[in-house]
Amino acid sequence: MLEVNELGLGVLEIIPGRFGDDRGYFTETYNKNKFQAHGISMEFVQDNQSYSAKKGVLRGLHYQLEPHAQDKLVRVLQGRIYDVAVDIRRGSSTFGKWVSLEVTAERGNQILVPKGFAHGFLTLEEHTVVSYKVSGYYSTECDRNIRYDDTTLAVEWPELDVEYQLSNKDSVAPYLSSAQVFE
Repeated sequence: MLEVNELGLGVLEIIPGRFGDDRGYFTETYNKNKFQAHGISMEFVQDNQSYSAKKGVLRGLHYQLEPHAQDKLVRVLQGRIYDVAVDIRRGSSTFGKWVSLEVTAERGNQILVPKGFAHGFLTLEEHTVVSYKVSGYYSTECDRNIRYDDTTLAVEWPELDVEYQLSNKDSVAPYLSSAQVFE
């Protein structure tokens, strides 16, 4: 069983079935045939994982340009995140629009962020572990980011009882107006 929900802009929520008993549960987090049955056909080539010790860690908004653009299938192994995908395809009718989803270990849901989108997330709990599959290998030359608080995007990040923590790279990221994006 695999449930697929359209969030808008071509971003999908994916909820794999869970089979449980008094010992716990089993879930198939990725099955190529089941994904293809829902029209999802990208090939994943790399798995990544991040650990955030504290609540309020904000990672993003990140993306890679061609020829190393990446589709991302994101899930949470421990904790909860507020996940955001921003359309940065300049020719798109939804350029600069965004969607969000709370992704949690408890629910086991995932978010599929297509190429052409900037992606970021905010940890909502301490000790959050995020795992994601990508369809392109990491490339320093193609790696880009956009400020999470760009007012032209107006992403509605949750208010927390802690200050957001950003990497140096994310704290000096360019605004969308001066970022190199997908044409």
